Amino acid sequence: MATRPPVFSTLTTSFSPSPPPLLRRLQTLTRALASSSPQPMASSPPLKKVLVPIANGTEPMEAVMTIDVLRRAGADVAVASVEPGAAQVAASWGVKLAADALLADLAEADFDLISLPGGMPGASTFGDCKILENIVKKHAEKGKLYAAVCAAPAVALGAWGLLNGLKATCHPSVMDKLPSEVQAVESRVQIDGNCVTSRGPGTTMEYSVVLVEQLYGKEKADEVAGPMVMRPQHGAEFSMKELNSTSWNAGENPQILVPIANGTEEMEAVMIIDILRRAKANVVVASLEGTLEIVASRNVKMVANVLLDDALKQQYDLILLPGGLGGAQAYAKSDKLIGFIKKQAEANKLYGAICASPAIALEPHGLLKGKKATSYPAMWSKLTDQSECKNRVVVDGNLITSQGPGTSMEFSLAIVEKLFGRERALELAKSMVFV
Repeated sequence: MATRPPVFSTLTTSFSPSPPPLLRRLQTLTRALASSSPQPMASSPPLKKVLVPIANGTEPMEAVMTIDVLRRAGADVAVASVEPGAAQVAASWGVKLAADALLADLAEADFDLISLPGGMPGASTFGDCKILENIVKKHAEKGKLYAAVCAAPAVALGAWGLLNGLKATCHPSVMDKLPSEVQAVESRVQIDGNCVTSRGPGTTMEYSVVLVEQLYGKEKADEVAGPMVMRPQHGAEFSMKELNSTSWNAGENPQILVPIANGTEEMEAVMIIDILRRAKANVVVASLEGTLEIVASRNVKMVANVLLDDALKQQYDLILLPGGLGGAQAYAKSDKLIGFIKKQAEANKLYGAICASPAIALEPHGLLKGKKATSYPAMWSKLTDQSECKNRVVVDGNLITSQGPGTSMEFSLAIVEKLFGRERALELAKSMVFV
């Protein structure tokens, strides 16, 4: 007896332009069953875990840039204090940072990368810390990625024997401290096997992007680097576009206000504070929040000197707004701060902003009226006058503006040049291995 074809088979091969009721019911049932069946999930790359230790005397630019850039790439970065029992550290140049954890609590944790910032005596503290030495040695023995910048390659990794037989670089001032077993080179960033080393604050952004590439690949590194507005030619001399040139006479110890808030871009804030303090300016860091500690855009915890209300009790030669969308929005909403900057501008005193802040905080309040300025490239359309926005740093009389994290060092050095002269700015740039 012949076998009758299954109803479903017969119906699914039907050429009827309008399926009969039975077919419609079967098709509906099939779709429902398919949608309720477990579907294979798209595989996501494993989370990369990174350790960045900090100590009293750590160079804050190097620590913060590394943390910020790696978090932009999606890494889970643990910022750990090496100081016993103290989560808050007094980094170099009076910058205060708060760690996520104490190093002792992470002694048994596994990481994909350990990166040591430099700065003295921070790097020496690393070198003397047995807990850190043991963590890094075990990590290196597993063939995992480890890195250091500035003084840390010489006084920590080198002292632990972790650079023996490798090409490595460090800050020019401590090259002679590299052990004889190390092949010392003067590269801005040096990769040898699983070890990456670099020279100073001025090379740390490049170094951080290299770490992203080592962890995630070149495509991710390019994706992270692009929005930061990095320099097209690293190591080149810096410049600014100046219009309506005027002398910035503020004496040898100018008073500078740098407000910070939750969402402030930490790289920009720290570079401005650090570099201007290196130049001997008196920089007051003021929190717009109800506490001195703020959580910046990439979750770096910064600690201000004073609250904004207290900061506004005195006058300043220069007021500077870092960027970061959240921070810029906080500045724009602060009637006290905006009112203070308006008085500064009306008195023809100095003020400036970088990244989102020119467009979000200054422009809507008329503080760019009649001025040439720049901002973060994605926000150029918010500027009334966009004629000079393609310049990385723009000075128009008593106003200075700049584009983003990758222009922050140029922005800060341009301020040093205007306040103290080109010679001091170049001297600072060379000491940071920026040029």
